[in-house]
Parts: sequence; structure tokens; C-alpha cells
Amino acid sequence: MASESLDKIRLTSAVPNHVAIIMDGNGRWAKQKGLPRQIGHREGMKSVRETIEGAIAAGIEILTLFAFSTENWNRPRKEVASLISLLRHYARKECDSLKRQGVEVHVLGEIERFDDSTQEAVDLIVEGTKGGRTLRLNLMISYGGREEILRAVKVLAERVDQGGLAVDDIDEEALRQTLLTGNMPDPDLLIRTSGEYRISNFMLWQIAYAELHITPVLWPDFTREHLFEAVLDYQRRDRRFGLIRTS
Repeated sequence: MASESLDKIRLTSAVPNHVAIIMDGNGRWAKQKGLPRQIGHREGMKSVRETIEGAIAAGIEILTLFAFSTENWNRPRKEVASLISLLRHYARKECDSLKRQGVEVHVLGEIERFDDSTQEAVDLIVEGTKGGRTLRLNLMISYGGREEILRAVKVLAERVDQGGLAVDDIDEEALRQTLLTGNMPDPDLLIRTSGEYRISNFMLWQIAYAELHITPVLWPDFTREHLFEAVLDYQRRDRRFGLIRTS
């Protein structure tokens, strides 16, 4: 089944260059099965692996995953500790496999909020996969869209205060380049799992013209086939970026 969808994708050149995913539903998946939430998060890591492999097969160049939000710090301490432990485990376990697949990992967010052991694991996977040319994987960790924009505004304000930038030179491009994602194109396709119709403070600036694909599938059940379905849905869209077709 997955191969049929992949064949359809390859019939057209309109593969999204950058796909971003809000990975949602780990807790509900676990609750439905009468399991602890931590098990849901652990199973969700399998879907991360599956999605990365699917992105490579489909020819996607950039995959951005919303792994841990700034709001997640407000969850129960035990769950936060479990999530952070899982992040460390993933970074250490998957580094060699990602490198073999040509995946270059970038971790974006307030990394300084994590303990030294977690920061070391982040450095390991970033440095260990540097130079990968098949797929750029962005892991958004301790990340919030509003916080990112606020940080960028402060950076620009400081440059103005120091005389390195004129107020009249602040435009969309100046702000874009100051964002954490300033060196890459915006997402073409945003996928959200678990059927929720909200963007949860994720890449607020960057998804201005992204196509949205909402699936009821909970994240631990998400497979490469679901990714292919989202790409096929994207390929059926007519992206006009606010313009009107004249022909």
C-alpha cells in the first residue's frame, strides 16, 4: 500500500520541500490502551523513525518535528522528566543510524533550559550527523513560536540600539533571518496528528502560507503511509499565496 502511494508521489515533481509536523496524541493513545502516558511517548519515537524513513523515500529535503514545546515544561514533573530522558535516549541511540541515512540533525529551541546531560546528548546527535545531505531534520525542543518571534525582535532592537541597524531597514526579510529557522525555507506542508485543529504556538511566522493537513491518527499510530497520504493531499492543492489565477 505504501509503495502505491509512493509511486503516485513520484509521478509529479510537486513534492513539498519542507514538511513540518505537530506530533500529537501520545497521551491519548496510551490512555485508550490503559497504559501510562510515558509508554505513549516511547511508542511515539517509533513513529519518528518511520516518518524520517518515509520523508527520505518521498524526496522531502527538510523535515521539522515539534518534539517538546515551552508549554511542556508546565506538565507534571514526572512526565517532564520522562520526556527529557526519552530525548536523551533517542539522541544517543539514533545518532549512528541517522548518519548512515545521510540525515543532518539540527536542534532548535531554548536548549539552555535543559540539564548538562541532555545538552551533551543534543551536541552528540548534532555533531555526529553533521554533513548529511539526504535530509535535514529539525527537532524543535523547548520551542515556542511566540518566544521565537519575541527573541528575534529583541535581537533587532539591540542592533538598532548599538547603531548597527536602522529602524527603516527592519522588514520581513530582516526578521525572517533573525528567527531560528532563518537559514532555511518556510514549511510547504504542516501536518498535525490526533485531529486537533490548532497550531499550538508552532512556527507562527513560518507557516503563513503552509498547506495544512489534519489527520485523526494519533502520533504513535502514524506511519510512512500516513505521511505519503499527506503529501498526496498537498499535491492536489492549488497554492496561490494570496494571488488570483488568470488562466
